[in-house]
Amino acid sequence: MLLAVDIGNTEITVGLFQGERLAVVWRLTTVASRTPDEWAATLTAHLVNAGHSTHEVRAALQASVAPAVTQALAAGIQQATGVRPMVVDAASSLPIVLDVDEPLTVGADRVVNTLAAGELYRRDTIVVDYGTATTFDCVTQDRRFIGGVIAPGVLTAAENLTRRAAKLPATELVPPQRVIGRRTEDCIRSGVLFGAADSTDGMVRRIKAEWPGGGKPLVVGTGGLVALVAPLSREIERVEPHLTLLGLQIAARHFGVTW
Repeated sequence: MLLAVDIGNTEITVGLFQGERLAVVWRLTTVASRTPDEWAATLTAHLVNAGHSTHEVRAALQASVAPAVTQALAAGIQQATGVRPMVVDAASSLPIVLDVDEPLTVGADRVVNTLAAGELYRRDTIVVDYGTATTFDCVTQDRRFIGGVIAPGVLTAAENLTRRAAKLPATELVPPQRVIGRRTEDCIRSGVLFGAADSTDGMVRRIKAEWPGGGKPLVVGTGGLVALVAPLSREIERVEPHLTLLGLQIAARHFGVTW
């Protein structure tokens, strides 16, 4: 089995591939203070609860945008499974081109999203990834990452709003029933989620207007909060919540990894 680990600033998404099939997905909180022992215990518990043994893991890959967590988690994976995870980042040898001014600064998640979009869709694509930040990754049909946009994430915006406004309560984000809220919590949900959807649509339209050659890119939504925002958006055409994990699986094949 292949363990694919996407280390974000807020959450870590872990996928377990059984052959080509993504069998299990877990979301863990990104905690920089955890030791390798603690990560090993957490991963072992999740594997066991899913009905698997740590000995079934034959290979592991990780992509990280949280350097403070990367080494401890890698050591925890090795301690739990006996496998040292391979790292995917902007310096990895992959069949993509980072056609930007500073290619080595491109985040590992955007590298993996580019690889997945190029392999799965084979056309000009805008990947909208809803994480701590909302990123718009622009990928051409010939697998070039030509840049994009980084905006505040949905939860980042919501938490900042309630933290800075003393009388606004922390609010669970669930789909709003209408734009005009009649309770404070409904007003926040409407503002955050409809605001995120409209921001997505407006940004996508701007990107399309600048697209090289006047192409019409496919718009794909992914990330932990895509299920909340995509139904409210007019521009998102396809949803693949685990695109980054699929990209890690594709990277493993290109590295010649077997599992």
